[in-house]
Amino acid sequence: LKFRLAGYPRKHNEGRVEVFYNDEWGTICDDDFTLANAHVLCRHLGFVAATGWAHSAKYGKGVGRIWLDNVNCAGGEKSIGDCKHRGWGNSDCSHEEDAGVICKDERIPGFKDSNVIEVRKLLARVGRDPTEPAARSPAVGQPSLASIPPNSREAASPLHTGRLPCVGPGDSVVGCAGPVSGLLSPCRLFTERQQLNYRLHSVSCTGTEVHLSMCTFEFYQGNTSAACRAGMPTVVSCVPGPLFATGNGHKKKQRQQQQGQPRIRLKGGAKVGEGRVEVLKSSEWGTICDDRWNLLSASVVCRELGFGSAKEALTGARMGQGTGPIHINEVQCLGTEKSLWSCPFKNITQEDCKHTEDAAVRCNIPYMGYENLIRLSGGRSRFEGRVEVAVGAGDGDQPRWGLVCSEGWGTLEAMVACRQLGLGFANHGLQETWYWDASNVTEMVLSGVKCAGHEMSLSHCQHHGTSLNCRNTGTRFAAGVICSETASALLLHAPLVQETAYIEDRPLHMLYCAAEENCLSSSARQANWPYGHRRLLRFSSQIHNNGRADFRPKAGRHSWVWHECH
Repeated sequence: LKFRLAGYPRKHNEGRVEVFYNDEWGTICDDDFTLANAHVLCRHLGFVAATGWAHSAKYGKGVGRIWLDNVNCAGGEKSIGDCKHRGWGNSDCSHEEDAGVICKDERIPGFKDSNVIEVRKLLARVGRDPTEPAARSPAVGQPSLASIPPNSREAASPLHTGRLPCVGPGDSVVGCAGPVSGLLSPCRLFTERQQLNYRLHSVSCTGTEVHLSMCTFEFYQGNTSAACRAGMPTVVSCVPGPLFATGNGHKKKQRQQQQGQPRIRLKGGAKVGEGRVEVLKSSEWGTICDDRWNLLSASVVCRELGFGSAKEALTGARMGQGTGPIHINEVQCLGTEKSLWSCPFKNITQEDCKHTEDAAVRCNIPYMGYENLIRLSGGRSRFEGRVEVAVGAGDGDQPRWGLVCSEGWGTLEAMVACRQLGLGFANHGLQETWYWDASNVTEMVLSGVKCAGHEMSLSHCQHHGTSLNCRNTGTRFAAGVICSETASALLLHAPLVQETAYIEDRPLHMLYCAAEENCLSSSARQANWPYGHRRLLRFSSQIHNNGRADFRPKAGRHSWVWHECH
């Protein structure tokens, strides 16, 4: 049996239940429907449980057969077919009684969704001490392994398009990172030092696959060193995207790329390489409708932005709802395209989609090891605490942990710290952390940190380097953060400001409140109150929250006061 959620309006984890039986999609009637039924159906769909169900075609009327009626599950059944019901296709209902479910937004571990690729990550290293920090590696390619057959799950290879000769098992995979010239000599030196057992061979990809496991390949039976005599272990060299480039040549190329305005971007994601997909059309940013959105199209987006292939194609506004137009729908990339704009798609009409259907992606990104150079201590949860950073890791010595001076520490710096930690957005950047005094780390090692907010590591921000300059060196004044996986994002509705703006001459005696709130320019203080007038620019404003969390003012409602001006 196959199941799917359909209808509108809905999120990715709710909708009208449709079942594929006897080569035909159909619905389930809501007669005698219970939460236990919803639990069984949600597990079919890959969610851990149900939080509710809907009757009377809440998500719209389906079409075709009504396959099940009077379904009565106990809740523990493995299949809806094991529950009591009137029999397949035996129903006295109309589609006005189609049942829906609301599932808990948590996947069953190991559940395979056609729009999600689960991967294990391997970092290929050549002739390097395993205790050495990964951040020193010049390689930013990320070899990874999907869930290939269980009896050979240790076999792995770096991603590559084309035909690969031979690949060894996970503990013997060779991957060289760095310039293409001179690749083979260090690899040969490495392979000569150990006996390799080959398992995977004759890998043949078309280049459109989103993961190596989707290519055709063969397995050698048993661990035989005689295999792959005609070849060598597979070696790949990956070109870093603009975000991960380190050399001067890359930076120059990056600046050139930035001169032309990009036509695609990711918004609303907590981590690098994830977010709601937005495209620029007719000088206006808009979103993509999630109809037919899949891993092939998502991978084209990821590669266009300088990341690897997509590991998840998200539907149902999982990365928050956008604002403005929805530009395109039913994107159907082949996987070979260099840009999303080269893929077939449909132009949108108002009736087609809503922002509850905005498409999003999670991309594979190179493993940089930045998270190994920062940690939090003393917090009540892993999302908060005093910031500790590792210094001296580049000298071949063991890294030394220390604190960050909080002078000038604010939200932008906290954003970078939370991103480096892999904890999402910054709720607060704290300049006093005496209440988190739970670590034996007491030395200040970083000061003068000033970030733009987009950096991937605190080390990429401006700072004083080895010339530490901090007035308050006590642990009380060490920098701290509170991070969050979701955040609000406030956006001004600019067209409304333009449409409603006007100029008004207003008498001073009507502006006492405005003066009290510093809404007038400083020259108003020299005016002859209450005589005369001021010329004001007035307009209406509207603020949208297109983030993934409620916006709450810093002051709680218990401290709000009534003001006679308002």
